Amino acid sequence: MATKTGKNEPLIRTIKRAELPKNRVIMLRLAALLLALIAGAIFILCIGNNPFAVYTTMVKGAFRSKLAFQGTVKLMIPLLITSLGLTLAFRMKFWNIGAEGQIIMGAVFASYFAIFHGDMPHWLLITVMMIAGMIGGGLTGLLPAYFKAKYNTNETLFTLMLNYIALNFVVFLREGPWADPTSPGYKKFALFPAEARLDKVFGIHAGWIIAIIVLIVVFIYTKFTKQCYEIDVVGESKATASYAGMNVKRIILRTMFLSGAICGLVGMIEVSGNAGTMTEGITRGVGFTAIIVAWLANLKPMSIFVIAALFSIMEKGSSVVESTFGVSEACADVLQGIILFFVIGCEFFIRYKFAVRKKGGKA
Repeated sequence: MATKTGKNEPLIRTIKRAELPKNRVIMLRLAALLLALIAGAIFILCIGNNPFAVYTTMVKGAFRSKLAFQGTVKLMIPLLITSLGLTLAFRMKFWNIGAEGQIIMGAVFASYFAIFHGDMPHWLLITVMMIAGMIGGGLTGLLPAYFKAKYNTNETLFTLMLNYIALNFVVFLREGPWADPTSPGYKKFALFPAEARLDKVFGIHAGWIIAIIVLIVVFIYTKFTKQCYEIDVVGESKATASYAGMNVKRIILRTMFLSGAICGLVGMIEVSGNAGTMTEGITRGVGFTAIIVAWLANLKPMSIFVIAALFSIMEKGSSVVESTFGVSEACADVLQGIILFFVIGCEFFIRYKFAVRKKGGKA
């Protein structure tokens, strides 16, 4: 029987590793980063540039001036908050791929008050927009959670499709009921009044303060609360959670509302802090990048902060490399992709290893 079983097994397969020592994990990650830099250097040489000069410019570019530093922080704010929101869902093994849609709907709900109730007092309007943004994102997250809890639907496809529904809903609003009446020839949303704009603190909109508050709240929530313990148990086994007396459906609904609400808050910050109006491209792909950040950080809030910062530095630095060396945006994207490939590949080998079938069918 052993031989027959062995013949049916693949020659090479992946198996889960036992947990590696912390020092070895650090060494593997450093090795992956070194290999990424070497591979990137080869690519840079192939396009006719000096790798050391490019890497130096990339790092310095994010901090070369006060304006550049502010730009890096502005890139980090939505990435950090969105990653924190996704962390709650991912800990529950609920594959929320709909952060883009939740950000968009948060922006739509917040924009309603900015466009149609812009005469409200500043702080009241900002507070109402924040609450509205969180409700918009939360409801968008609640919809797939309800169908998952009720009918066990596939949340990956459901949340992904909601992204496109949200995007086309924005197009509908721009072309119709929310079109700027002062621009009849070119359909767009009206600019927000000053009362609907986030105040600046140290030259950057106050979204960075909101991001720090969200980071602290999520850290405390995931570290010390009973609700997060319930999330982890549901993620490991719904049957175990039910046996322990937990209301699994309620936990799924609550967690996804919170996850979506945090992402929806990003929408409010982007329209009020950066754009000053609603636009189709308000997310800039942050919802998908945040998935990578959350997983690379192993769903730990403080690690998310560090990795979100590194991603933002790399993105800002790449734009400086484009202008300094005259390379195309595609080249900068390829360089980022090479680095990500090695870093994400490293995380795979930390968690899994290859097993080769031996004689007799035993790996």
